Amino acid sequence: MTKITQYSSVNLIPQAGVDPKKWNALPLPGVVDRTKKAIENRGIQVILAKTGDEALAVLRTLIPPGAEVMNGSSTTLAEIGYEDLIAGGRSGWKNVHDLIISENDDAKRAELRRRSVTADYFISGANAIAESGEIVACDASGSRVGAWPFAAGHLILVAGTNKIVPTLDDALHRVWHYAYPLEDARAKMAYGTPSVIGKCVILAHEKNKGRVTLVLIREALGY
Repeated sequence: MTKITQYSSVNLIPQAGVDPKKWNALPLPGVVDRTKKAIENRGIQVILAKTGDEALAVLRTLIPPGAEVMNGSSTTLAEIGYEDLIAGGRSGWKNVHDLIISENDDAKRAELRRRSVTADYFISGANAIAESGEIVACDASGSRVGAWPFAAGHLILVAGTNKIVPTLDDALHRVWHYAYPLEDARAKMAYGTPSVIGKCVILAHEKNKGRVTLVLIREALGY
């Protein structure tokens, strides 16, 4: 069952002033199938999941026991229970984030954060998916999107089908007019400071077969 968190979109939409009817609707099944094929034509494996629970089970099959894992901040991952799995120590994986937060030296912690994008398995959400197959994500510092282009050994993206929009131009508009205002509202609530769109990545093609997998969930998740 999808977990509604303090920072789920439903709790931030009034403050962010965004239009969920325009940017957060679930597409028709035919659109999902067409988008899946377009993404696969770009060298990215796509696994469809009906629910967040099913998606979490898929992750457990994709990542072998003992593997080194790191994840970017993601409301979607929180909503499917991934963060609870990692925090509870029940995954059987080597969580790089634990190494980062256990380091007390600021310089060493910063170096671990830079190296974390090269984890064997990097798990991330996405902000928008074009029907033409491009996948878009932005963040403030680059700690999430830095793993996307090349650094991570395996990149596993997790996103609801609510992220699907007709074109790449629409995907970029979704980031600026929906995902960013919600993330800005979350940052103000969580950290007391506003967010910013600092770094963006458009994943348009992956030439290394098997490196990138998208777990696409038939639910409205994250932003």
